[in-house]
Amino acid sequence: MAVKTLQRVLIADDDPDIVEMLQYNLKKEGYEVKTASNGKEAIEKALSFQPHLILMDIMMPQMDGIEASRIIKETPEIAETYIMFLTARSEEYSEIAAFDIGADDYIVKPIKPRALMSRIASVFRRENKKNKTDEVLEVNDLIIDKRSYTITQGENIFEMPRKEFELLFFLAQNPERVYSREELLQKIWGSDVYVLARTVDVHIRKLREKLGEGYIKTVKGVGYKFSLNE
Repeated sequence: MAVKTLQRVLIADDDPDIVEMLQYNLKKEGYEVKTASNGKEAIEKALSFQPHLILMDIMMPQMDGIEASRIIKETPEIAETYIMFLTARSEEYSEIAAFDIGADDYIVKPIKPRALMSRIASVFRRENKKNKTDEVLEVNDLIIDKRSYTITQGENIFEMPRKEFELLFFLAQNPERVYSREELLQKIWGSDVYVLARTVDVHIRKLREKLGEGYIKTVKGVGYKFSLNE
């Protein structure tokens, strides 16, 4: 199952055995790979290597994976990098924290190499299927620009994390239609990624903090919708 194009993957983990195993399997599949052993080095390598995907551990010296990912997502040059957490931390709050800062997947160790390679390939397949044409939605006082992942509201311009933007863009494309949390998880995160239903709630809360309460309505007992009557 070799990839047709050379995708760049950065491994950030302080366990040399795991790094060696991941590096071997990724190179076997045709990926270009670099490694980092702590959070600070992961940021430095991400800036120089410009990876398409980072496999990020949480518990690392100098800077943990959550903080490193937060900085990566706030750095324009690498903000759109996919981040997949591979960690021994199975607590719900760790998983929520990871998705809260924009993670694309969260896998609890021990790692199953074949399953992991399949999930990585799935991430890149979804990316390749995305519509690459310029798309701009204008709704009332909002301009939702898929080219730059920005939202303009009056004089305010918001740069959105990937999943926040995709969630808003999807809802705005289908105004007044109510979607359950499960439907939104399927549409935005896909069936290959396991995330908690409350992840949707976290992203909706962040959108409301930026845009106000008017656009995204809660339909009690059902889900959420984008309302044209703000």
